[in-house]
Amino acid sequence: MMKERDIEAYLVARVKAAGGEVRKVQWIGRRGAPDRLVMLPALTFWVELKAPGVTAEAYQLREHARMRALRQLVCVIDSRDGVDALLLLPLLLE
Repeated sequence: MMKERDIEAYLVARVKAAGGEVRKVQWIGRRGAPDRLVMLPALTFWVELKAPGVTAEAYQLREHARMRALRQLVCVIDSRDGVDALLLLPLLLE
């Protein structure tokens, strides 16, 4: 079974291949915030990675909603297909 770390490794490899960077973020005093920042040449967004079939907790969803209210792009991904779909986003926004 695929684990969260496998999806993370795939995300990092795909983002780097697209000319971007991934940063792991630690939030001091802020529970539930996404733990990765993805920077592509024309777009930056926050990613919460989960193991396949695992969904974000309620406290995480509340924090994601706060961030989206500030016009931040926040995604929860639990598969390699989700990573691939995410990397189509910059193309859709062109």
